[in-house]
Amino acid sequence: MAQGGGTAEAESGVPAEPSRAAKVSFPTLTSMVVGSMVGAGVFSLPRRFAQESGVAGAVISWVIAGFGMLMLAFVFQTLAVRRPDLDAGVYAYAKAGFGEYLGFFSAFGYWASACVGNVTYWVLIMSTIGQIAPALGDGDTVLAVVLGSVGLWGFFFLIRLGVKEAAAINRIVTVAKLVPILVFIVLALFCLRPHVFADNVHGAGHVGSLFDQVRGTMLATVFVFLGVEGASVYSRHARRREDVGRATVLGFLSVFAVFASVTIVSYGILPRERIAQLRQPSMAGVLEAAVGTWGNAFVSVGLIISVLGAYLAWALMAAEVLFVAAKDEDMPRFLSRVSRADVPVPALLLTSCLSQLVLVITLFSGDAFDFALDLTSALSLIPYLLAAAYCVRHAAGAGRTAPGARRELIVAVLATLYTAFLLYAAGPKFVLVSFILYAPATVLFAMGRREQGRPVFSGREAVIFAVSVAGAAMGVIALALGWIHL
Repeated sequence: MAQGGGTAEAESGVPAEPSRAAKVSFPTLTSMVVGSMVGAGVFSLPRRFAQESGVAGAVISWVIAGFGMLMLAFVFQTLAVRRPDLDAGVYAYAKAGFGEYLGFFSAFGYWASACVGNVTYWVLIMSTIGQIAPALGDGDTVLAVVLGSVGLWGFFFLIRLGVKEAAAINRIVTVAKLVPILVFIVLALFCLRPHVFADNVHGAGHVGSLFDQVRGTMLATVFVFLGVEGASVYSRHARRREDVGRATVLGFLSVFAVFASVTIVSYGILPRERIAQLRQPSMAGVLEAAVGTWGNAFVSVGLIISVLGAYLAWALMAAEVLFVAAKDEDMPRFLSRVSRADVPVPALLLTSCLSQLVLVITLFSGDAFDFALDLTSALSLIPYLLAAAYCVRHAAGAGRTAPGARRELIVAVLATLYTAFLLYAAGPKFVLVSFILYAPATVLFAMGRREQGRPVFSGREAVIFAVSVAGAAMGVIALALGWIHL
């Protein structure tokens, strides 16, 4: 990850020498994957699932999500080994498979999803503190936004200290934030009430059919698994290339066990309807019902540590994607400027600016946290779909003679089908809102092409641009007419 303190080179725009890039070990790569995934989402799982599903639907959802995301993890593992020349994972794979413009879309979508996701962290922190400071509300008051903004820019200056320092901090925080989550699972198991769990099996109340329950929880599972590709994003910094794939799979399996456990044990503490009405972070409310008020405080402190660690990891990954896209001349050159300590300061600054903008927009949203969470998931789906589809193309083409090519092709096809199902589960609302962000972002692509003296679009790219503009127009009309709401 290209992060560090600003110096003269940040102003001159001269890239730092590759030899100066920090190299990270297998444990650090694994902690980056775990740290990226274990953030705000896990603390919101009880309520998100209880609003949509009973125990049966939740189990099926986790089986589908676990299998699908494992296929995606294998996709990133495969591509890290088969295409070691490609850095920044998601973006690089989309470009290699489907051209520069779709590669740009993948880079922007991945980056934008990280920026929106970062906002959920500050909203949830403020909502947590709001339990004892009512002026912060649910994290969507003016005071909450002001304090969140202070934290956002504080991290901007912290990350400029450098990748070695930031990665070391993330590794320590990853261990610290797993402790309260594991304690929650153990205590909830000891306090589990079998009759309550049994009543929640099929989802008492109106939760719809089993299919509707599963579909309703899909975006929540995507959000908590965002970051599964974390090691591939940092691939240019790995000491050994094979560590990238190993860190991805090990990190995924670890957090999958944690996420599924947090969700299922909660159904044994309170009736589904009561869990669905808990204030976020709902994990705190569940533990309070199990062991008393100290459980709420314990989870709340763990949440703040967890979210700050996840924010650090995601700010790192978001800036890296913009930086590599600019170095490949798919975004304006100013985003490829780095400091002597290997920090892409302009990319990091633009990341913080978009997060700041979205944080302000939460003041006008009906449910700031849930909307930002779902939008984050939806924005990430197109980059994931393109990466999986590229793995299919590679395994069926240039990589078909490699050992294990048949297995890699099957895995890639399954990962592609899974991400396509997620787009269906997201529904038209979030797809249209995503287009509202994608279409105007093309100005960055156009700036890059103009700097190179090239036409902005080829024939096929012009068609893709027209489709994105049409989707954005439909999204704006749907918002204006009240067909969809923020």
